[in-house]
Amino acid sequence: MKFLCLSDQIDPLVYSKSITERFGDVDIILFAGDLPSEYIDFVVSSLNAPSFFVFGNHELGDLCLYHREFRGRRETGFGNPFFPEFRANGASYTGFKMQRLKAGEQTLLVAGASGSIRYNNGLCQYTNQEMFFKLLKLLPALWYNKIRYGRYLDIFLTHAPPWHIHDLPDLCHRGFKCFRWFMKRFTPAYMIHGHIHLYDLQAHRRTRYHDTDVVNAYGYYVFDLEIPKKPGGTGNEKLVI
Repeated sequence: MKFLCLSDQIDPLVYSKSITERFGDVDIILFAGDLPSEYIDFVVSSLNAPSFFVFGNHELGDLCLYHREFRGRRETGFGNPFFPEFRANGASYTGFKMQRLKAGEQTLLVAGASGSIRYNNGLCQYTNQEMFFKLLKLLPALWYNKIRYGRYLDIFLTHAPPWHIHDLPDLCHRGFKCFRWFMKRFTPAYMIHGHIHLYDLQAHRRTRYHDTDVVNAYGYYVFDLEIPKKPGGTGNEKLVI
């Protein structure tokens, strides 16, 4: 199964007429935050693949449509889907949620976390403790996955990086310590994040932490992952929601 990951930057190789020639074979699209809805909509409609997104700490015009606590905040617009400002981007929101996609005898397990570390009391910013308690809400779904599918999670999609893995020393770009606990405890195959800009094409963007590959999706990144299947599955089933 091939994944296309994007975050933080509108990449000219993706936002082009040749997008289907370059990325037409991807099975899943993951958006790791700080991307405008129009860009997400373009990618999803062009590639027509199941897609998931989380919010970052910018591009928060639609945040109130997905989080009740932000409704009424002027920074996020009217917070009403019947106003013209509402924009459906075509991807499924997986911020602090569990998503499951069936592919014949296979099931892809995806969970996510929006936002960054709190640095100026802006929207979608959290302390490490606040993020930890939000992750705890995923526990029932994770335990169900373990019983039903034999594993907790395949993909952990976030905007911010983990503490001391790809993060930076300034307050805005520090990672979450609780992400390291989450990976160690629930062993996703991949953690995909954004938030840390890469200005060198040769910059390091992939790190192994216990049983998880941590990937910085800045711009775009493509990888393959073989999803475990139940006995009797062929592994060649077409992916459907």
